Amino acid sequence: MIPVFTFAGQRVGVMGLGKSGLSAAAALKAGGATVLVWDDKAEQRTAATTAGWALLDITSNRLDITALVWSPGVPHTRPKPHPLAIKAREQNIQIVCDVDLLARAQEASSFIGITGTNGKSTTTALTAHIFKHAGRPTAVGGNLGTPALDLKALGGLGTYVIELSSYQLELVPSLALETAIFLNITPDHLERHGNMDDYVAAKKNIFANQRHPRAAIIGIDDAYSASVRDQLVRAGLHTVIPISGKHAIAGGVYVENGVLIDATDRRPNTIADLRTIATLPGEHNWQNAAAAAAAALSQGIPGPVIAAALKSFTGLSHRQELVATVNGVQFVNDSKATNADAAEKALRCYQNIYWIAGGVAKEGGIASLAPLFPRIRYAFLIGESADDFADKLEGKVAYDLYEDLETAIEDAGRRALAEKLPGAVVLLSPACASFDMFKNFEERGDRFRSEVRNFLPHAADPMTESLSP
Repeated sequence: MIPVFTFAGQRVGVMGLGKSGLSAAAALKAGGATVLVWDDKAEQRTAATTAGWALLDITSNRLDITALVWSPGVPHTRPKPHPLAIKAREQNIQIVCDVDLLARAQEASSFIGITGTNGKSTTTALTAHIFKHAGRPTAVGGNLGTPALDLKALGGLGTYVIELSSYQLELVPSLALETAIFLNITPDHLERHGNMDDYVAAKKNIFANQRHPRAAIIGIDDAYSASVRDQLVRAGLHTVIPISGKHAIAGGVYVENGVLIDATDRRPNTIADLRTIATLPGEHNWQNAAAAAAAALSQGIPGPVIAAALKSFTGLSHRQELVATVNGVQFVNDSKATNADAAEKALRCYQNIYWIAGGVAKEGGIASLAPLFPRIRYAFLIGESADDFADKLEGKVAYDLYEDLETAIEDAGRRALAEKLPGAVVLLSPACASFDMFKNFEERGDRFRSEVRNFLPHAADPMTESLSP
């Protein structure tokens, strides 16, 4: 835990008592602040008072605090402004999140931030992996999982690699990144941001207050992100490095025919052949690799070191995680695919797919996936979206509906193993949020992994069975 001394001797409020909120409260207290906490859930308030925390009086006309640390998962503007946020703004009380406190507490450290609709976590983990491989003291967290203030204190020689959601980027006025990565933008979280313009604007906050070398790494494989690149180039305040997972681009880092190229200098240099790296399949992961490589290059890490790190990257759980291969059939956990755009990335990587999908659908459902339906051998539909997905697949893809994930996995596995098609994959890539059946996408993916491993001993030839670690 990193103490935050910025507010020593002052009163600070903390709104939201999940992991990041409790972490921030402890860090502020360790730094000498008087901390007052609040959560809209009565059980969270009871747990806090039992643990010795004083509650913030949100009914008072005056909040009597210097700052308010806001947990990003709690809406503060849309779909309806939170009364506490309204009161704080009326009283000119700054609202920040825990990442902003980390920036204040460790201002001598270097900071790399990563945002985008899809690919943030893989790019964050891969960037940190490259920096660690290069011998740089590195800590990784933020939206990825570890609360910012639970990371190690690195001081002036270290680098924080932080995944940043659009929610967090609304609450980081003190964050000054050396390197900022803007991967991509597709419609998502619009219930929180209201419209695409405001969603993009929140993401663009990643480039505010940047410090040397002011590297702005931007994916150009979608129109919104390409427009952001053009805006920054016109402004002339950043070192703009475009990236692409699809095609060559002058002055950038890109992947062409599966080969990662550094073209930031006059002469393009090959870094690595990504087709040989099983943990980075598909163009979306190639874009992630280009972004991580560009970040490393911007801070002086040479191509050969980057290449070696890419080859030793083990991947992340729930992101096209290969759980098992048995009798030639792969079982892949892509539970993190909580929208159609993310599921599209996985569907493009495989043929003869036994697709497990469904949950709480995002706007548009799976209509955008229609061009990929020919890749799907059979669909196994779960969750509240199952009927709607079935309507979209009717007459195009054979399907069945299931009450639970476990039965869907068993039926998908048995069908795939029986049909013995080349390149067959049982793919959990739900194109939906998980909240109708699971606490989060991690729980959903963990259930997939455990059920696959329970199923296989009864269905597989052990001589051809391979389970991931």
